[in-house]
Amino acid sequence: MARVSVTMLMMTTLTAILRDVERGTFPAADLGLTVVPAPSERESCVVAFTGHIVIAADVDPAWVAERVPEGDLAAPTNPPFLAALEEFTGRRVNAIDAMLLAPALTDPAERTAATADLTELTDHEHPRVERAWRYRDEVRVYGDAHGGLVVVGRGLAERLECAIEVPPEARGQGYGRQLALAARALIPPDTSVWAQVTPGNAASLRTFLAAGYQPVGSEALLVK
Repeated sequence: MARVSVTMLMMTTLTAILRDVERGTFPAADLGLTVVPAPSERESCVVAFTGHIVIAADVDPAWVAERVPEGDLAAPTNPPFLAALEEFTGRRVNAIDAMLLAPALTDPAERTAATADLTELTDHEHPRVERAWRYRDEVRVYGDAHGGLVVVGRGLAERLECAIEVPPEARGQGYGRQLALAARALIPPDTSVWAQVTPGNAASLRTFLAAGYQPVGSEALLVK
């Protein structure tokens, strides 16, 4: 098995890498491991793409190389490495999620139809909304007549992120897909929106896939 190469790229950032992914350009699938600075004081992360890992944290690549066995590209997303990174950074792993990505809806009629049932909310006491403010900036919240929520804001590395909430009594009727689609209409037409979904939450994963989101990788987010 080929050795995992570890490089430190101080001339790039996680923000730049994610913007490239939004444009369809991914890190080379070369079994490489790239270390870049932490994107902010709020978070560090390990992001896995096909054949390439990006560690965005204030660590020396030599420290990383000592903890990644030869040829084991899975090691940076496994508990032993993540636990060591938690201890080193003084942070905790919040979750290991699938990263899903979708472009904004650009057709004016589609954008209008997707958001027709939504109203922007000013009450931010919902647990989903409170959680969004802990991890995102510029948060906007929208609700529909069924009690569903769409949350949009800037999260990891300033990317546009969304989350949805469908009340239990409204589940299984397609409302989640409508909310996920609406998120694509609530962002500028020349941008893309990310969603993070725990792989075990199969219903949510199916919802976002049905709304046109594509899986692009996974992430382990470390927060204070």
